[in-house]
Amino acid sequence: MEIQILNKEIRNKSLERMKKRSPEELATSWYQDDLLYSGKGKTIFIILPTPGCSWALGDAGGCTMCSYISDCTLEPIESFQIIELFKREFQKYGVEKETAVKIFASGSFLNPKEVPADARNEILKYLAKNSLITEIIVESRPEYIKEDVLEEIFSIIKNKLFEISIGLESSNDFTREEKINKGFSKEDFESGIAIIKKMKAKHDVKSKAYILIKPILTSEKEAITEAVETARYCENIGVDRVSFCPATIHKGTLIDQMWRLGSYQPPWIWSAIEIINIVRKEIAIPSLMDTSGFGSRRGPYNCKKCNKDLKHEIISSNLDQSLIENYECSCKNLWLADINSSNLNMSKTKTKHLPLI
Repeated sequence: MEIQILNKEIRNKSLERMKKRSPEELATSWYQDDLLYSGKGKTIFIILPTPGCSWALGDAGGCTMCSYISDCTLEPIESFQIIELFKREFQKYGVEKETAVKIFASGSFLNPKEVPADARNEILKYLAKNSLITEIIVESRPEYIKEDVLEEIFSIIKNKLFEISIGLESSNDFTREEKINKGFSKEDFESGIAIIKKMKAKHDVKSKAYILIKPILTSEKEAITEAVETARYCENIGVDRVSFCPATIHKGTLIDQMWRLGSYQPPWIWSAIEIINIVRKEIAIPSLMDTSGFGSRRGPYNCKKCNKDLKHEIISSNLDQSLIENYECSCKNLWLADINSSNLNMSKTKTKHLPLI
């Protein structure tokens, strides 16, 4: 596909310029309030150093909005290093009550080429020993979700909750394949969810879908509609919860190239609020809204008056699963004008006509 050729060229140029960092530099973590399945609680977020997402490093060039391979070694890393760095990061925090651990591998935790099985199992054994760690959350593409792998995982973690987060991004096939270059179909996604649902009979396993807000070549109005439709689709097929990810501009990506040329703008924060309010009213499963990059030059933006306030409103809303209402700002009229004019200004410059390289 043309999108893959272009994406790969941009990716390769970015990797050539990328400054390599050691596994010790790449491993990082943070600790914050979060919504657990048991309610409000704390989560330790840990980024593992890995060689990188196999999809991003393959011939298709990965997803058009993602540059997480810049947080990777791009070369093999020994299992013992991954394990030791995980422990280093985990031990920074004193766990005194029930806590979740989210493990980010900048790719698929369940892909043994990214996180070797011995490293994965040793990390899980380490967490299994801590009775205060009640939930373990990882990320994976659907093709790596397999019954035998999950059986092996639960033989280690026993009765702990294990959530697999999958970057579905959109239930619209054209958007996912042509705009995002995700590389898997709805059928692939549904197969992964079906395996998780089957395993529920024996284990405490959950699924979460990431939903991208406003891929390239998408109007503000379309972005809202598509995000809500995707959440509804996820509920209908049995996904346990969804997490919305408003697009931010990552360097070394197609979305970055289009943004630099004025052919793309990240979503309004008002759009994020509109989506979360609709979903909270109409969809029963829990929904979260990521606030990364809010108010920054490369992220979702309203105006200097309300960016910070609304970011905090959304964070509180995530914890309470509440609506965000009764907040007004003069910039809201500009957002409404953008929404109302979406069908009049349908200009979507074809990628092949943009001098991106």
